Amino acid sequence: MFRTPLAAALLFATPAAAQQLTPAEITRVDAIVADALASTQVPSASIAIVRDGRIVYARAYGDQGPGMKATSADAKYQIASISKQFTAAALLLLEDEGKLSLDDKVSKWVPDITGADRITVRQLLSHTAGIQDYWPQDYDFAAMEKPVTPQQILDRWAKKPLDFEPGTAWQYSNTGYVVAGMIIEKASGMKLLDYLQKKILKPLGMQAMDQDYAVGPGFPQGTHRFALGPVRPAKPAAHGWLWAAGELAMSAGDLAKWDIARIDRKILSPEDWAAQETEVKLADGSGTRYGLGVSLGQHDGTPMVEHGGEAVGFLSENVVLPEKRFAVVALVNADFGGAPGEITQGITEIFYPPMTTQPAQTIDQARDALARKLFDQLRSGTLDRALLTEDANYYFTPQASADYRDSLAPLGEPVRFAALGKPRLRGGFVNRNYEIVYQGKRLVAITYAEPGAAGKFEQFLVQPR
Repeated sequence: MFRTPLAAALLFATPAAAQQLTPAEITRVDAIVADALASTQVPSASIAIVRDGRIVYARAYGDQGPGMKATSADAKYQIASISKQFTAAALLLLEDEGKLSLDDKVSKWVPDITGADRITVRQLLSHTAGIQDYWPQDYDFAAMEKPVTPQQILDRWAKKPLDFEPGTAWQYSNTGYVVAGMIIEKASGMKLLDYLQKKILKPLGMQAMDQDYAVGPGFPQGTHRFALGPVRPAKPAAHGWLWAAGELAMSAGDLAKWDIARIDRKILSPEDWAAQETEVKLADGSGTRYGLGVSLGQHDGTPMVEHGGEAVGFLSENVVLPEKRFAVVALVNADFGGAPGEITQGITEIFYPPMTTQPAQTIDQARDALARKLFDQLRSGTLDRALLTEDANYYFTPQASADYRDSLAPLGEPVRFAALGKPRLRGGFVNRNYEIVYQGKRLVAITYAEPGAAGKFEQFLVQPR
């Protein structure tokens, strides 16, 4: 169904903006994207680059799927969790309008969830509320085959005991953003998307839309892959599952317009932009590297505002260096392979080469051994389902298990299986990722497991790295 990505990239690369990069820079950018698509077998990518506060390059590459007449840089990809910064911006605007305060207790707006009288709106936006995440997995689970309402999400996940006391820890929570979306609608008297269109999207000339409807003819086809098996069309989740946690679809160029607004301090006040980009601290004073809907870091000493997104069949990455007046967007129609991060990092380093390296991260030896055990079972086709949760057993269908075995077994024994980064809590599970190295090939395993040395795996996805 999909052409070879590298060949498609060369055949269908389409410029969509005044090319103000040098020919050498364009060659390097195009090579980074082509290499990312070829190495991961991701079908297509769409990028936009902002330099000196202007869009200087926007281009689409590869095969966007059968619903597209031709590869187009105007195609709308689902940006998923990058939408969180728009949700947070809406609440900052409503605070400016005097309709709420970010320090309001959630009980003022949504009283029927656990801890509503202890959680603030600000804690929802900074993932410090303690509300369990309803979608920590990198795949769609059984319930997502049916439409859902925000209230139904809250009824199932936000009425559980809190994972921690508000303000004492950081845990990514889509559920918290569903609560935030309900507050926007109650405070504004408008539907969430209507408020965003009126206050942000239309004033910036952004042709964004509800991601639930960005499917079918005229839109990129999302794809997924089981281990190193064939690239397959992905079935979208039913309506309602992303909503305020990831509600938007747009082109890379449209997302770049938002990045320019951030750089120029437009639409929001300078104070609101600063509030979104200020690291939220925990009760003990420790940092979170997160603001209000955005991740915060540095690129070689320069402040960086970043966020990624994942929908069923789509990945996205948005990086802004406000002080450099630079941004890069990468959107792909695949939920595997990590191509957006590879593209944005590579392009950023063209213009701002790194001068320092990051220190190595620690690992958890007990869980690493169990992860290696499960990986060996997957490649040999001897999966012990007692190691998996109910959701993970749902994911590993006969087709998925066969693709894992058939694609991994021929590779033989890996020369390296090692942890990447530190364990993180999400959705009541612990996330650990692993690099798997063969001669001439690198893979990554993205895992979630119940807490404890013997916790069952909720997720074990193997992808090209």
